[in-house]
Amino acid sequence: MALAHPARRGMLARLGKGEATVGELAQPLDMSLPAVTKHLKVLERAMLISRSKNAQWRPCQLEEAPLKTASRWFEQQRKVWESRLDRLEKHLHSMEKDAGSSRGRE
Repeated sequence: MALAHPARRGMLARLGKGEATVGELAQPLDMSLPAVTKHLKVLERAMLISRSKNAQWRPCQLEEAPLKTASRWFEQQRKVWESRLDRLEKHLHSMEKDAGSSRGRE
């Protein structure tokens, strides 16, 4: 998954502030330019960034639409799982209550 690696998440966070060159994206990371380029290719294939050509530079830009779509999906999943975990919590409390009342009858 494109967002799985912390370096790629860091690159996206940086690009959220505006376009940047590969060198600018590599600066805070402890990795080689070829490694940074590989991470950028993953983000580009996932359509999370785009790269333009400006003379010898290839600045990268954040593509917001796919991130907004992913964010909406994550939010829906969060709600589903919160609901499931709330039901599980209720069930566990019910089981504890039942176990406590059956011990009291012994």
